Amino acid sequence: MSRHWTRRYRVLAGLMGTLIVGAGVLAWALRAESAPVPRGQIGRKPRIHPDYTDIVIPPNIAPLNFAIQETGTHYFVTISAPQGAVIERFSRTGRVTIPMKAWRRLLEANRGQDLHIDALVQRESGSWEAYATVTNHIAEADVDGYLVYRKMHPIHTLFYGPVGLYQRDLHTYDETLILDKSYWGEGGCINCHSFCQNRPDKAVIGVRSPQYGNATLLIDAESADKIDAKFGYSSWHPSGRLVTYSVDNLPMFFHTSGQEVRDTVDLDSLLAYYLVDRQVLKTAGPLARKDRLETWPCWSAEGRYLYFCSAPLLWSDTQEIPPPTYRDVRYDLVRIPYDLEQDQWDDQETVVSAADTGKSAGMPRTSPDGRWLSFCLSDYGFFPTWQSGSDLYLVDLHAERIDGRLPCAKLAANSDRSESWHSWSSNSRWLAFSSKRDCGVFTRLYLSYIDPNGCASKPFILPQKDPRFYDSCLYAYNTCELTVAPMQTGKERLGRIVRRSKAIAVDLPVTQATPKAGLGVGTPQGPPERE
Repeated sequence: MSRHWTRRYRVLAGLMGTLIVGAGVLAWALRAESAPVPRGQIGRKPRIHPDYTDIVIPPNIAPLNFAIQETGTHYFVTISAPQGAVIERFSRTGRVTIPMKAWRRLLEANRGQDLHIDALVQRESGSWEAYATVTNHIAEADVDGYLVYRKMHPIHTLFYGPVGLYQRDLHTYDETLILDKSYWGEGGCINCHSFCQNRPDKAVIGVRSPQYGNATLLIDAESADKIDAKFGYSSWHPSGRLVTYSVDNLPMFFHTSGQEVRDTVDLDSLLAYYLVDRQVLKTAGPLARKDRLETWPCWSAEGRYLYFCSAPLLWSDTQEIPPPTYRDVRYDLVRIPYDLEQDQWDDQETVVSAADTGKSAGMPRTSPDGRWLSFCLSDYGFFPTWQSGSDLYLVDLHAERIDGRLPCAKLAANSDRSESWHSWSSNSRWLAFSSKRDCGVFTRLYLSYIDPNGCASKPFILPQKDPRFYDSCLYAYNTCELTVAPMQTGKERLGRIVRRSKAIAVDLPVTQATPKAGLGVGTPQGPPERE
């Protein structure tokens, strides 16, 4: 065959292909314009996965793609609100992928309004049946645009698998790596991180490296430094002038049976703080009592109080792991006034007493507007994530102005599985947290709207482009932090800072509060890697 005819056949084949594709697109468009007519009505809402029903949605969240879990051959879904165009989607598999631009326009035009999802399912007989409408509510308030978290495999040994610090753009599905151990060689991990007032330009990140040692990365505006000390669980004073952190001794051990076989005990701990401008580590008697365990620091919104968890030290010998009385340890939630200008601590007071609750407090976090104090209550001990009974509670800090009391209440957002690792949005309207409600093994990230009265909406899982993403995801998500912008310091630069020998040299001063049993002066121990 001549080259002339070869070219002609190629052109004809291309035209035929274009016509076929165009016909398909036209048929689909005509089909979408004429929605199926249901012949039957199901008196319940459709089962959808993830469970995006009866929830409150941020107006700036990525589309909540879902899968309809009803038997059928075809599916038709409409998503509507009082203002704007209706979104229509056909599906052969039940997976519903929502167009990004149409979703954004619909939510933005309907802040404070209800969002309706109507689903029709075609049966084998060819008839269509309609389900009851799913109604969600679009909040007026945005959620902060980014969520920073660690992603890792659940740890059951001392050998860490993949551990990385990531940030997710909540407007989209884009996830970017902030740092993982591949940037400084084999081994080690990334531990705790915290931000000052939801700002990614003022942060601390804990790292461990067999080759380069344990250190803390300090990010302050355009600068980034390496501090020659391992901060534990940390909290920024709202001024940005100091970071308070825990020094813990937390061995892991295992139960022979149970829903969660992992456990840990806080053998000894104290609180210390780092003065950023002076590059000095300090502690004080009220933060490091020899007869108490102090951990989980958290500054109040205005910086007047440091909240933390404190429990009596019930053993003098730490050779036996766990100590026989480890189940008797229950932490109080306490606070202590602080004068930043004078660098002076006042008398400690109890906010939530373990004697009153019969539970152990952990992970306190204050809302940026100063109204709420969220925290976990679990059956005993230090680490709520590994206790299925861990629930989230709120203390109304403004109530103290009225009658001098600090009432606390259990959030409606809890499940019968562990809730932990929570973070407030900068407008105090959204709470991000980790939960094991999905499968009991992996911590997943959820969002819940907190209204001005402290009532929590039904939580919903962090949306993914593929609605079945979590069905095969073997990673745990934890230590989540909402931020108002993405972190700009690149992973390559952070990796170089970890690897370099230059570091800010610091030592804890020897005082009446230090050293404590098993904790060396100048080499503060951070908590081991925790899922």
